[in-house]
Amino acid sequence: MHVTLRSRCARALAAGALSAALVSAGSAGAFAAGNAPMPTPSATHSKTPMTKASITVKANHTSVKAGQSVTFTGQTNGLKSGTKLVLQHLRNGKWTTLSSSTKVTKAHTYTLTGKLSTKGMQHLRVSTSGKTHSPTVTVKVS
Repeated sequence: MHVTLRSRCARALAAGALSAALVSAGSAGAFAAGNAPMPTPSATHSKTPMTKASITVKANHTSVKAGQSVTFTGQTNGLKSGTKLVLQHLRNGKWTTLSSSTKVTKAHTYTLTGKLSTKGMQHLRVSTSGKTHSPTVTVKVS
């Protein structure tokens, strides 16, 4: 009986030592993780996805006589209905706004008519008051 008691005590002591070693190793890892710097949110994730606004444009005529009107139609993406659109032309290297304007419809389309009176090749685009604009279309005015 004395041997059985001694072996039980030895097993209990060994199990206790093993448990203490495992607990201390786990707490050391937790302690090391607790001292690690907290991750910061990245700038690429946001609450609202960023959709780039765009405008398409098509002229009903590519060649007109001075004083005639040209109708520009197109679609928008990422712009709210009711957004004001203006017709611009390239003059001396700068985009200047002409007197024609319209608003984006609920179907995200638009129709814009502009009277062109300056002779020559006119480079035109449709733009918002911000940075969004359509590709350039060229109309020859004679």
